[in-house]
Amino acid sequence: MKQYPIWNVVQACTYKSSKSYGIRNEGIVNIKVGSSAIWSFDFIKHRTTRRMLTKHIAEFRFYVDGKLIKRSQFDNKTKIYSDNLPINNHQKLMGE
Repeated sequence: MKQYPIWNVVQACTYKSSKSYGIRNEGIVNIKVGSSAIWSFDFIKHRTTRRMLTKHIAEFRFYVDGKLIKRSQFDNKTKIYSDNLPINNHQKLMGE
């Protein structure tokens, strides 16, 4: 099994079990609503990104319709995960 820094797990009533897939740096999901594949309309778009801040620290960001909702950082060397970072200061590293 390949290793990915971002892993998506999808659960839906149409699946007997969850489905999952990995992405490396950016994943975009466009959710459409309506009555069928033909009669569906854009509802919401969410995007997850990964950016390396230093050699060991990766920052993950989650956007909904282009608006930053959540940030987190992971230090691959120390294995420390920092969740719920402020979304108004994008340059702070863990521990600052």
